[in-house]
Amino acid sequence: MLRRRFLLSLVVALLFSTLASADSATVKMTFLYPGTNVSGGYYTYPYYFSINGGKATAMMCDSFNNHISAGESWNANVSGPLSGRGLFGKDFVDYKAAGIIFMGVMNGTYSAQTGNWAVWNLFSKGITTNSAVLALDSNALLLAQHAPASEFRGLALYTPVGGSPGNGPQEFIGYRKASLSTPEPTSLLLLSTGLIGIAGLVRRKLRG
Repeated sequence: MLRRRFLLSLVVALLFSTLASADSATVKMTFLYPGTNVSGGYYTYPYYFSINGGKATAMMCDSFNNHISAGESWNANVSGPLSGRGLFGKDFVDYKAAGIIFMGVMNGTYSAQTGNWAVWNLFSKGITTNSAVLALDSNALLLAQHAPASEFRGLALYTPVGGSPGNGPQEFIGYRKASLSTPEPTSLLLLSTGLIGIAGLVRRKLRG
């Protein structure tokens, strides 16, 4: 009886860990250089990175109180902004608002300077009194309350392994690269079905 429960628990654990891996990956980030946008004495979007040795990729920083230097490398977990695995935990509305602002900067609705300060202020409230930044935060938070999760598909958080607010490298917002997806949905379905099948075989064998 105990053996059966152990084997079934093992299969279920493998199943859920496999499903969870579909929304996350670990990569090596190397900070290459900042862009030319400066506001208040700080570089704002874009920050350029090499991911796993790849070409320069532009990202936006969301953690004002963490610091990095050009040439620095670290490992980062890549996950969706609504996964609950970001540097600031399960602040879903704040991450949604940050995603809305990031996409607004991408399409030219907001300036890189105002947009990045607005994202910083979401997670480190009170760092600015700029009226344009505060108005953008207020509007983005309002939109975030009603925005469906599907609107953030493709966005990704690059969260430093072992980091925390104020400690370790910064967290960045970017787009998930196709090469980072692990594994594909079809492969996940096949593997999950196989694990469930194994569970059935284990049960039948132990009953026999």
